[in-house]
Amino acid sequence: MKRKREEEKSKANDSNSNGNGNGNGNSNNNMEIVWQTPANPPVKEDYIFRDGRRNVKPYYFEFISHVKNRWAGKTIVDLFAEEFKGRPYDYYVSAVKCGRIQVDGEMVPVSYTVKSSQKISHFLHRHEPPVMAWDVSVLQKEPDVLTVCKPPSVPVHPCGQYRKNTVVGILQAEHDLAPLFPVHRLDRLVSGLLILARNASKADLFRQQIEAGKVIKRYIARVNGVFPEGEQVVDVNINYNASAGRSTAESGDSLGDTPLKGKAACTKFTRISTNGTHSIVLCEPITGRTHQIRVHLQYTGYPIANDMLYLCEHVTHREGMSADRAAAYSHHSPPPVSSDKSESSSEDFSIDPMCTNCPNLAPKGFDLDKREVCGSPWVIKITGE
Repeated sequence: MKRKREEEKSKANDSNSNGNGNGNGNSNNNMEIVWQTPANPPVKEDYIFRDGRRNVKPYYFEFISHVKNRWAGKTIVDLFAEEFKGRPYDYYVSAVKCGRIQVDGEMVPVSYTVKSSQKISHFLHRHEPPVMAWDVSVLQKEPDVLTVCKPPSVPVHPCGQYRKNTVVGILQAEHDLAPLFPVHRLDRLVSGLLILARNASKADLFRQQIEAGKVIKRYIARVNGVFPEGEQVVDVNINYNASAGRSTAESGDSLGDTPLKGKAACTKFTRISTNGTHSIVLCEPITGRTHQIRVHLQYTGYPIANDMLYLCEHVTHREGMSADRAAAYSHHSPPPVSSDKSESSSEDFSIDPMCTNCPNLAPKGFDLDKREVCGSPWVIKITGE
């Protein structure tokens, strides 16, 4: 098996005869490509800190997937062009021709038709989006459980374009903590307490307790406006739009003539305090829908402060809250950044001649300033029995 994997990577390496370079664009035709897989752990040297951002040095990575039934019968190029639209059609044609895309470890022609369950390897130059250069602070470390403070903009675990720029990846690289099993999740833009199991058996125990209703999940959120006193229950369906990456509250019409969209969702809210401009609210989700707390708070007219995804749209006019006031949110102070993260002195990274993102660090079209700095929802998660 090991020999076959080396043969596959060798074929992909042969495609790089055009040469590649370093971060300054200098050509280096003799560089041997090292292909990473999910088995390769992140290390400290993988990160570049610049302008308050944590960047990941672009790296060569092998994506492995198996042909789904709905993919069967498509040509290898059409499959990639339709399912993975982040790169142009011509890129996939070139990648197949030169062996960067293989089927069952073999090069195939661009007209090749894939069959169900075949293994597809895509050898590419991977660029991860940057995140804010804030520490993932370890609050408590026990033999079986780890509790950390998750900063905004950082996903919990590898997903989509993110692998090393995740809470799990950063903890592994900077604290040598692995394996880790997130007990729950927080949205990428949300900051707060995060609990991770340190072994599979503890993670399974948490899962059983959550499924049995023995673990109560509560959140503390800072919202805009003077939230009403007393317990407020929002029982409104939530409909998630995957293509838009956001959810909406679906209350239907007053006569009940229009069928409700989405899934049933219920959240309890209790105001803890208010300063007349913002309120601190205890949130207890009864169900677990995508962005549930954020959407239900927006529905009530008291969106989470700095939540740019839900802050300014469809705000209900209620006492102590208006659309103008919602737009005039205040920024909170960022967590501290370690002195060794202020700027990185080693910024050399490979430049790939086939890569559509090079010579940039971030993926093409990614603007951290607009997507992250404008606001991060202020939410802290707490759990208990």
